[in-house]
Order: sequence, then C-alpha cells, then structure tokens
Amino acid sequence: MAPTSIIPSGNPSTLSHKILVALATYNERENIGRLYPAIRAILPNADILVIDDNSPDGTGNIVATFCQSDPMLHLIRRAGKLGLGTALFRAIDYAKSISANYLIIMDADLSHPPVAIPSLLSGMAVNDIMIGSRYVPGGGTVGWPMSRRIISLSVNLLFRGMFRIPVKDASGSYRCYNMRILNSARTDKLISTGYSFLEELLYLCDKAGARIGETPIVFVERSSGVSKVNWIEAVRSLITLVYLGIRCILGWDEDLKPIKH
Repeated sequence: MAPTSIIPSGNPSTLSHKILVALATYNERENIGRLYPAIRAILPNADILVIDDNSPDGTGNIVATFCQSDPMLHLIRRAGKLGLGTALFRAIDYAKSISANYLIIMDADLSHPPVAIPSLLSGMAVNDIMIGSRYVPGGGTVGWPMSRRIISLSVNLLFRGMFRIPVKDASGSYRCYNMRILNSARTDKLISTGYSFLEELLYLCDKAGARIGETPIVFVERSSGVSKVNWIEAVRSLITLVYLGIRCILGWDEDLKPIKH
C-alpha cells in the first residue's frame, strides 16, 4: 500500500508538463461561463476537455462558442446522460490520446474551487495522485445538510476500513492524476459507471503502487442549476463499493495487478 500525505498550498512545480483538465457537464449553462475562464486564468496553456451529456439547457452550445476562440478547449458531445463514471473514463482515454502528463478532474458546478489547482499540481512533485480533500485540516463543506455530511463521512470510513487505503476523502472527485499511474493501473477492469467509479479507480491506482496526497479544499454546494445527486445511483454505487471491498478483503483481486510497460 502506498503512503498518503497532506500537501500544503503552493505554486505549481509542474508547469512544463502537459495538463488536461476534464469537466463532465449536464445542464451547467449557468456555471460553465464562470468556470472555464477561471481555469484558463490559472492554466493558460492547459488543454481543457468538456464532456457534455446532451444538456437540454444548451451547455454544449456555450462551450462550442468558447472553442471557436480557444484551440486548446475541446468538446465531446454524448447522446444522453450516460453517468459520471463513463465520462471520467472517456477523459482518461482522451488524456492518453494527447499524451498528457497530468489529468485534473473537477466538477463543473463551481463546487470545486479553481484556486486549488496550483496546490494539486504542487503535490504532484511527490505524489502520483492528489485529492482536493474536504476532510483534512483546512478543508470542509458549505451548504450541505447534516444527512449528506453523515453519508459522505460514512462512505469514506467504509472505504478506509475495507480497502486499507488511508485517505480521508476517497469519494472526492476533485483530483489530479499522473498519467503514468493510470497507464499502469488496470482501468480495463473497472466495473463502476456511477459515483463508485472514484473509489474504484483510487483502489486500482493503489494496487499499482500510487502515492496519494491530499490538499484541503472547501466544497461549496452549487448556487446555480440543479444538483445531479441521484439517490438510486448512490445506492447502486454503494453496493458496488461493498462488492469490491469484499473482493479485496478475501484476496480475490489478483487480476488487478498493474500492467507492466
């Protein structure tokens, strides 16, 4: 098991590397126009990929307009709402296709502060994955009811207990990956399509020897648009997570050994 660490904020030490920032969108018309320029201001030379699931509110059309003046902004339109996991898997494939060194994934609803990007990148000097963490000192959530906090903390306790990976925020989707670890991890074995994709991918990367760090963020619940939380999918993802955890505890994960290059 690779060690984890907490990385303080600081200036990125990876600006010479090729970076892809990936955003999965569905009805984010009111947010994408603020998020895109905020990311571009911090990473003027990064590639940005928007994977839009045929948003009825025209999010994809807004991004397409931005693309006309930014050749490093890319848009993938999908036929419908196909799930967070499949969108992130598509982002991994795209990062590989452009030979990116680092892949940053973040929510498109402004809940993930772009100002934390330099801290994520700074941590990549000593880690293979950096997590924007709500549950390390300095992190937190704003606008969440107590029930949602309890569920989130319980899922993270379950993850640490079953997989023995000592991260505080395994369910957080604000992350930076070194593509070398994603090329080694058995991503071809992924079975999750929903929220459990995040924990399963972290598990596969840990099996590949990933060094995992966390930097504090304050997660702010969206102020515009409608939350995409789907409780049916949340229950399905919890069942998947428990299944994977039992496999791990019983040692049935020999087929998840990393790919040798």
